[in-house]
Amino acid sequence: MRTTSVGVFKVATKGPGDVSGLISLIGSGAIDPASILAILGKTEGNGGVNDFTREYAVAALCTALAPKLDLTPHEVEQRIAFVMSGGTEGVLSPHITVFTRQQVATPHAGIAGKRLSIGMAQTRDFLPEELGRSAQITETARAVKAAMADAGISDAADVHFVQIKCPLLTSERVEAAAARGAKTATISAYSSMAYSRGASALGVAVALGEVASDISDDVVLRRYDLFSKVASTSSGIELMHNVVIVLGNSEGSASEFEIGHAVMDDAIDAAAVMSALKSVGLGTTPKSGRELVNILAKAEASPDGTVRGSRHTMLEDTDISSTRHARAAVGGLIAGLAGTSAVYVSGGAEHQGPAGGGPVAVIAHLP
Repeated sequence: MRTTSVGVFKVATKGPGDVSGLISLIGSGAIDPASILAILGKTEGNGGVNDFTREYAVAALCTALAPKLDLTPHEVEQRIAFVMSGGTEGVLSPHITVFTRQQVATPHAGIAGKRLSIGMAQTRDFLPEELGRSAQITETARAVKAAMADAGISDAADVHFVQIKCPLLTSERVEAAAARGAKTATISAYSSMAYSRGASALGVAVALGEVASDISDDVVLRRYDLFSKVASTSSGIELMHNVVIVLGNSEGSASEFEIGHAVMDDAIDAAAVMSALKSVGLGTTPKSGRELVNILAKAEASPDGTVRGSRHTMLEDTDISSTRHARAAVGGLIAGLAGTSAVYVSGGAEHQGPAGGGPVAVIAHLP
C-alpha cells in the first residue's frame, strides 16, 4: 500500500537571501510548509571555507519558515534538512529545490511502479580529529541506513542519490583538538573539506555495500578506486555533524516523480548524462508527458591531471580553485544537454564516482 507522497519544487533565487519564490508557493497553497522535509540549494558564493552565502541562505529560509510553522528559526533548522552548495560558476543558475513528504490515504489514480521517495537522518556531532577518518565513515554509514529506512527503501539498488552536508575544520577547531592532545587529518581548512567529503562518501559506499566495511583512515583521499556511485557530499562551516538525505524509488510512494542515475567517468561524459535522462524516460525521445525537474551531479578535476589523455590545468591554477573550474565545466555540459542552466552541480567529488567523474541523477515529473 502506498502511504507517502513526495513532491519536488524547483525555485529560482535572486540571491542567497531570496525566499520570495518559496513563500509565494506556500501562499498559493502549492506547498504546505509542514510537509517540507529537505531543501537543496545552489548559492552564488565561492564554494570555499569562507563561503557564507550557504549560511546566509539557510538563515533566511529558517527565518521565513519559522512563522509558517510556529517555530523558532533554530527549531526550523533542526526539523528540515538544509543543504546549500556554494558556487554557480559558468552558466549555473542559483536556485533551491524543495522536497516535501506527506502521508496519503488514497493515491492518485494510475500510479504504478516505484516512485520517488526521500528519507533523512543525521549523525552525532564529530570531534575535529574525527573528520576525514573512520569514525566519520562509520557514523555516516549508520545514518545512511537510517535515512533509507525513513524513505521506506530496503534495496540498495533503489537508492539513486545520497546528498550529505558535512563539516570542515577551522583554525579554532584544529587548535581545540591539539589542546586535547589530538591530531587532525590536516591543519588546512581547505584540505579538510576534501577529507570530510571523502570520508562521508565512503560511508555511503559502506552502507550500500559498494565497498567493504573495514575501511581504515589511510584509505581516505588515497584509494580512489573505492567510491560510491550515488554519493554527493558537500562541506560547510555551519555544522559539526553530517546531514544525510537519501533519494530513491519505492513501491510505498505515491509520488508523481521518479529518480534515476548514471555515473560520469570524467568531466566530459555526455553519454552518462544522456543515460541518466533516459533512465527516467527523458532524453532524445522522451516519454509522453514527462518533464525534467532537476539534475543533481558531482564534479571534480581529475586528480591525474588529464581528461581522456589530454592535460588539464585545473589543479595548477592558483587564481581559481579546481572545484570552481569543475563546476563550470560539468555544469555547462549538463545544461547544454538538459536545456536548462538551473541544475545542481556540486564540486569536489572525492570517492564520489570514479576519480575525475561523479554521479549524475535526474528527477522527472510523470504525467
